[in-house]
Amino acid sequence: MGSPARILVVDDEASLRQMMEVLLRRAGHEVSLASGVREAREMLEGAQVPFDLVVTDLMMADGTGLDVIDHTRGLTADAQIIVVTAHASVETAVEAMRRGAYGYLEKPLSVSTARAIVEKALEKRELLRTNASLRTIVRSMQPTGEGGGSLIGRSPAFQAAMQLAKKVAPSKAGVLITGQTGTGKELFARAIHQWSDRSAEPFLVVNCGAIPENLIESELFGHEKGAFTSATSKHDGVFRSADKGTLFLDEVGELPMQLQVKLLRALQERKIRPVGAVKEIPVDVRIVAATNRDLAQMVKEKTFREDLYYRLNVMRVQLPPLCERREDLEMLIEHFRLKFAQEQGKGNLSFSPEALRAMMSYAWPGNVRELENAIERAVTLAQTVIHLDDLPPEVLGPTSRGGVEPVTLPAQGIDLEATLERVERSLIRQALERSNGVRTKAAQILGLSFRSLRHRLQKLGMSNEAPGEVEADDA
Repeated sequence: MGSPARILVVDDEASLRQMMEVLLRRAGHEVSLASGVREAREMLEGAQVPFDLVVTDLMMADGTGLDVIDHTRGLTADAQIIVVTAHASVETAVEAMRRGAYGYLEKPLSVSTARAIVEKALEKRELLRTNASLRTIVRSMQPTGEGGGSLIGRSPAFQAAMQLAKKVAPSKAGVLITGQTGTGKELFARAIHQWSDRSAEPFLVVNCGAIPENLIESELFGHEKGAFTSATSKHDGVFRSADKGTLFLDEVGELPMQLQVKLLRALQERKIRPVGAVKEIPVDVRIVAATNRDLAQMVKEKTFREDLYYRLNVMRVQLPPLCERREDLEMLIEHFRLKFAQEQGKGNLSFSPEALRAMMSYAWPGNVRELENAIERAVTLAQTVIHLDDLPPEVLGPTSRGGVEPVTLPAQGIDLEATLERVERSLIRQALERSNGVRTKAAQILGLSFRSLRHRLQKLGMSNEAPGEVEADDA
């Protein structure tokens, strides 16, 4: 059942209290017992450390489990609550969960079912606690880019890159930032600018691979009126616009060879000549360049000038891919969850444990950019909790889309329990959709008895996914 937790069991039936006490103590938890609502209130209010989990009977002589839920929620927002009832119905469960319960158990209790739901509830409690800690860390990160961007990460590889960037920032030396697509090269370039003595001056970005070849010289160095057919007015170009500041040349490896010559001269002489101009113009610009290509190999292949390569590569900052900084993944997830939830007015939005496991186990070949896009999508689709169905299909893998496909075990291993749970959850959801939410029909589609399906729904925390239906077995 995971790490030890502080659990309060509330029931006016002594035998059930004793059963739950034995079950929970065997799992290593600290257990307190209350024989009714009034005693539970006293114990909740008198606790020096809040309880992690409250397991409460629904119907008791001096009140109901709903009273216990309300009182618990009034004292703490993070404690998980499980309702135990002999009067189970969908309406009762929905009302309990509407008031803040994690789930419910039916009498007579099944030990395996009770163990499973307690484990899931405590897992959610730990997730909330971790998220709160991460939220504090993320909010303390120093903003380094426009729009509130931040350099987020504590892994050795990321910290090494950031410390090198801080060291080179005050100098006038050219900086070459290398790394895979989506690793945050522009964010690092902005950080270098902000850490330099040019921070009050312009920071301009040029994507060298996105500008047509016949326009890039004009974009960089400007042009005079009438320099070519469409030059109906004078244009300064980014070198002059970034004077005294920093110019970020992204994807510099895409520059055509003839422009590489002119860029090299501009860097060496600190002068530019606009298209159509006679005189050169002095400029004071700090160059930070970036590429995801191997410039050294391009030099060998004679597709990139060697002298320009050395001029740009005075200081090199290599950014690690996300697969080499897995320690930062959960922090980045929390950062983007906070960002997009705030932007979309969904401040209390959280990840379900299974959705977070899926995010943590995915390889993220598109690096931080792919992660950011995935979370923006999930936040947009989710209501109050981000579920597996809110994540992009590629994050879940082929099993999430139903059907049986050959599975190859990744070199880094796999979270088997999480993978099997994703498959089970996906198939149950498809069966419920195909049966229009009628659980008896869904059970038939899956080859299960109704009771077995109900047990699986409880185990997976999906009991409220067809709240309008009351089966005969539930009445």
